[in-house]
Amino acid sequence: MAFSKSFPRTVKGSTYPVWEEVFLSADEELTEEKNAREENNRLMSECIEDAKRISSEKQLKDFQSDVVSLAIALFEKRASHTVYWKENKAKEKFDQKTIS
Repeated sequence: MAFSKSFPRTVKGSTYPVWEEVFLSADEELTEEKNAREENNRLMSECIEDAKRISSEKQLKDFQSDVVSLAIALFEKRASHTVYWKENKAKEKFDQKTIS
């Protein structure tokens, strides 16, 4: 099932927008999933390093467990979701379509 997102397009002379649905191709969807996965991997590595630093600064006793817990908490705060990437791509396509 292809990813789709609806966007409002203003119409001259009308107070209500026309909702236009934008679909991503299978290739575009896979590309955005790959981008999200790469970004999330980078973020998790960054979160692990930050958690290690925090654990050592705060002299936490159960170092490994604390690092994992802190990394997960940081990741949940920072991570971008795949849907966000797909919505951005759909918005990009919509903007290109309406500008042209």
